[in-house]
Amino acid sequence: MDFQTELTGRTAEIEAILKQYLPAEEGYQKTVLEAMNYSVLAGGKRLRPMLMIETYRLFGGKGKVVEPFAAAIEMIHTYSLVHDDLPAMDNDEYRRGKKTTHAVYGEAMGILAGDALLNYAYETAARAFSMDAGGADIGRAFQVLAGKAGIYGMVGGQTADVESEGEASVSMDKLSFIYRLKTGALIEAAMVTGAVLAGASREEQQLVEQTAADIGMAFQIQDDILDVTSTLEVLGKPIGSDEKNQKATYVALMGMDRAKEKAGELFAEAMARLDSLSVKNPFLTELLRALVHREK
Repeated sequence: MDFQTELTGRTAEIEAILKQYLPAEEGYQKTVLEAMNYSVLAGGKRLRPMLMIETYRLFGGKGKVVEPFAAAIEMIHTYSLVHDDLPAMDNDEYRRGKKTTHAVYGEAMGILAGDALLNYAYETAARAFSMDAGGADIGRAFQVLAGKAGIYGMVGGQTADVESEGEASVSMDKLSFIYRLKTGALIEAAMVTGAVLAGASREEQQLVEQTAADIGMAFQIQDDILDVTSTLEVLGKPIGSDEKNQKATYVALMGMDRAKEKAGELFAEAMARLDSLSVKNPFLTELLRALVHREK
């Protein structure tokens, strides 16, 4: 398997799905629709929808019922980035090498675009109910997606993260909580939703959730590392943001070498769990490896 060739093909597949589900730019609310589409189509690795679709395939999922969920999770991820970039949050003007949404459309429209993407994500995921007779699995998948994005998931992690800025010291326990929720929750949502839609057992769903949690933690630690070691040109967003915003990170608390070791340990544990399954998806395995060891 040529991973890069396969990755390019799957990314193109997801881009086509996103374009299918994004709203038409028309009507009196046209500006917010343009801002929504600009935000989603500004680029990105499409990791979360890809993880969802590949986990769906891992458990034998076929058909298109996963597609509205895949589009929805990318909308949720994008809304969180749009709001993260706002002046009240990280105040970043560039993401993925392009101007951020609020830098192009203004702060008020940036807020509205994020709000709109979150709400539209649930509208989009709900389309799955009219595509498949398996309403119970779709309902469970919808519950997972909404829960992992909300106050007991990503938003909860972001809350703790914002309140920790500027603190003299942040405990490792609190930092792990932030990472598990702020970053890990949507990765968990992606993989568990894919498993649920494919009919995986509850035991298999739990194993996938644990795997995704470790991958999410390793992913965020790698993000900390890149914020120190990378460049704007490679990363596509300003480096040094964590230090500028006085954020606690694994690199700051543990040092660079230990942070790298921790990411490696988490990845190894995640792969061991995935290998314990009787079903296999070689591309998913390589995708997880690539996102933990990424350079941007």
